Amino acid sequence: MLDSTTIHMLVEGTGATLYMTLLSTFFGYVLGLPIGIILTITDKEGIKPNAVVYKILDFIVNILRSIPFLILLILLIPVTRFIVGKSYGVAATVVPLVFAAAPFIGRMVESSLKEVDKGVIEAAQSMGAGTMTIIWKVLLAEARTSLLVGLTIAIGTILGYSAMAGVVGGGGLGDIAIRYGYYRYQTNIMIITIVILVLLVQILQGIGMMVSKKLDRRQH
Repeated sequence: MLDSTTIHMLVEGTGATLYMTLLSTFFGYVLGLPIGIILTITDKEGIKPNAVVYKILDFIVNILRSIPFLILLILLIPVTRFIVGKSYGVAATVVPLVFAAAPFIGRMVESSLKEVDKGVIEAAQSMGAGTMTIIWKVLLAEARTSLLVGLTIAIGTILGYSAMAGVVGGGGLGDIAIRYGYYRYQTNIMIITIVILVLLVQILQGIGMMVSKKLDRRQH
């Protein structure tokens, strides 16, 4: 049976995991959305083709996406310490999570925007729409359902990354699972943390899919 102290710890761990996941997703999109937009418009078939910009950004995104999260977590310890003042804990984990999330989100945004019907873009251009108008009122508006599905996937992925951060004292449910389930052989706590993580992913993805279906004009 779980005592009140353990229950309190699990509740706090769940809150910390949600905090890390949602904050990292927000900042991941602050960086990743512009990356995806720039990759889309500077592509050879984009509205502002620029091979140099595209290749440089594409290379950076590919490099960052190729580094496993645990290795990135360790590599960014000096950066994390500089920004947050320490290299462990919930706040510190947000830094590497954002660095891991941004290129992943950027690539998903690029994929979503490239699904937009080119005929709609050409129609907007023929009416004299500028670059920013096409980005906001055509690309992002037409791809909103796909972008929301991407957001749902991103949240699930980042939540998984946050659990991995427990290996280096990142806080949250991952940290509880490592400290109690692995080091202290308390299998019951390990199983509970896994169940909570699975439930969190299912709930967040369920909400995301529900919202995306409501906004999908093709469903009406």
